[in-house]
Amino acid sequence: MLRPAVICLLALLSIVSSASAQTCAGSPVAVQILGSGGPAINPERASAGYLLWVGTQAKLLFDIGGGTYIRFGQSRAKLADLAMVGISHLHPDHTSDLAALMWGSNRARSEPLPIVGPSGNNVAPDFAIFLSRMFDEKTGAFQVLGSTLGAVQPGAERPRLNVSVVDVTKTEPTKVLDRDGMTVTAFRIPHANLPTLAYRVQTRDVSVVFSSDQNGTDPKFVEFAKGANVLIMHLAVAPGADVPLHATPAVVGSIAQEAAVRQLIVSHFGLFNIDEAIADLRKYYSGPLIVGADLQCTPVQ
Repeated sequence: MLRPAVICLLALLSIVSSASAQTCAGSPVAVQILGSGGPAINPERASAGYLLWVGTQAKLLFDIGGGTYIRFGQSRAKLADLAMVGISHLHPDHTSDLAALMWGSNRARSEPLPIVGPSGNNVAPDFAIFLSRMFDEKTGAFQVLGSTLGAVQPGAERPRLNVSVVDVTKTEPTKVLDRDGMTVTAFRIPHANLPTLAYRVQTRDVSVVFSSDQNGTDPKFVEFAKGANVLIMHLAVAPGADVPLHATPAVVGSIAQEAAVRQLIVSHFGLFNIDEAIADLRKYYSGPLIVGADLQCTPVQ
């Protein structure tokens, strides 16, 4: 027989678990952060992942780093509703839960799932090769998921991935989705020498730009993000840091200000004093600002 104290503890855990679930359904368009942390272990933040909700459905998923698989479940998003998955680049904190999502997709979707990622270079494989190394039925790390790339496997009812690769040598945006009143374009951004994409979504007369990791040295990104209703940028390094992979808070603020975005969301935080980073960013950006957190919802206006 359970002791009263144990019963109370179980009830409390149930309440906490229920409270952590949060859906964005209800707004015409909304952004939900699945993971607001970086690659370092963080007890409060999963790694990078974002949903774009349109009405009652989560239609787009961008990145799926460690911890975002459970956040996807907590968000009450449905794999069957997704119109596309966009991957910015192949660092583990942006991709490591993709296998978990596909393993958990059994009988969750009947249509192929469009998925987009960058072309490769000498430090990272082409996105299609990356997926083959993970899921190929004979040579992949997860051969049991071979059906996601089209292999016929008895009893496997996981969705086939419809893979598209964006050429990161192109200097102009590439349209990767155009359906049901929603368009998505991808644009290369500088993340040291790792091929990386930002994504811009246009739907219901609003636009959302998902920057992902970048160092902020390409002025063309300002044009790509110009006038967006919401811009999500990563605040991965402390003020004054000299890291070729990431933009400093000052650079993030300058980009948002120059792009004249209506609202800035910062996310993907490193383990540093966030208040100091925001103060530095605020020297350069004067518009509306949201400091991101896991499962946070932001209506797009």
